[in-house]
Amino acid sequence: MQPEHPKTMCTAPDGPSLFAPPGVAPPAGSLHHQSLVMRAVGTPFVADLLLAVERQLDKAPRSAAVIRAWGGDAASSAVAMRINAALHALARRGDVPLLSGLYAGEHRCFDEAVALALAGHDDVLLEWLHRVPQTNEIGRAAALHAGLMVLARDHGHAFELLEIGASAGLNLNIARYAYDLGGVPAGMTGSAVRIAPRWRGPPPPDAPVTVRAARGVDLDPLDVNDPAACERLASFIFADQPDRQRRLDGALTIARQHPPRVDKGDAASWLAVRLAEPMTDGRHRVVLHSMVMQYLGTQDREAIEAMLAQAGRAATDRRPLACIGFEWDRGRTRVELRLRTWPGGEDRVIAHCHPYGAWIEWQGA
Repeated sequence: MQPEHPKTMCTAPDGPSLFAPPGVAPPAGSLHHQSLVMRAVGTPFVADLLLAVERQLDKAPRSAAVIRAWGGDAASSAVAMRINAALHALARRGDVPLLSGLYAGEHRCFDEAVALALAGHDDVLLEWLHRVPQTNEIGRAAALHAGLMVLARDHGHAFELLEIGASAGLNLNIARYAYDLGGVPAGMTGSAVRIAPRWRGPPPPDAPVTVRAARGVDLDPLDVNDPAACERLASFIFADQPDRQRRLDGALTIARQHPPRVDKGDAASWLAVRLAEPMTDGRHRVVLHSMVMQYLGTQDREAIEAMLAQAGRAATDRRPLACIGFEWDRGRTRVELRLRTWPGGEDRVIAHCHPYGAWIEWQGA
């Protein structure tokens, strides 16, 4: 967590209040609503930042128009993450010293710092708003790996991983990280990345996971050797969660030693080609996705579902197919770790998870 903020004299907010009246829930997708979500997932800094952005939004008129046009879709489009990343990027560069001090925990002048940033960098915020977030959160790898452990127990095959929305491909190195999953050690002992989410419920099966091949796709793949790309990933880290930054640094180091294979393209077209490729006898093909489906259009989501169903009909016990998804449920009330397997087409939720992998509530498999 950030160090305690020293007392600092800050002026009262001078922007218009857009909050809902007392006792009235803020509209879904509003910055006020998204600030409540951020507080619930454990980042009070970002929650306070978003409230300040709401108060000072008109300081950046072009960005304000874009944000307000999102309406109820702002949550699924992760507008809060885009805003925080833009301001975090400015803070990391030192372009707005008062903002840098805010992110460093030197004061709590949220409104003053945000107002200066919005007024002077409307173009920067606008640029970040128009790009899909790329957190490439390593903490989610623990849940994905637990799903692979279920498949390893049930089928015993080595895995061929296909990840859509892979970003920099850090989770394609899933077998190169060390895990503590409810007291069950897994992954690579001694790895520079160790992930130990708070665990609720019974542990996952203690089954070794072997990955023979891993490949991903992204509309805008990030190069782990490009400082600008790494800085973009760092900007999506919440300032009051330094453990995530340390995990990211470790995962980037591993990725430079073991470069993940990430193709540039759209998920549906790429997956159609990959699923049409002949499966190897004794290999378990697994499609992975984490916090991706909310960014895809209805047509692409339906196409992917149809492809999986078709490929599933061709799956056999010697050439099985599975899909592991780490996504919000339809009502965006909780994150589900969902496992689908073929032959058979069984579909089950095996865990509920923190959006960034801080805890896992195992449902059993």
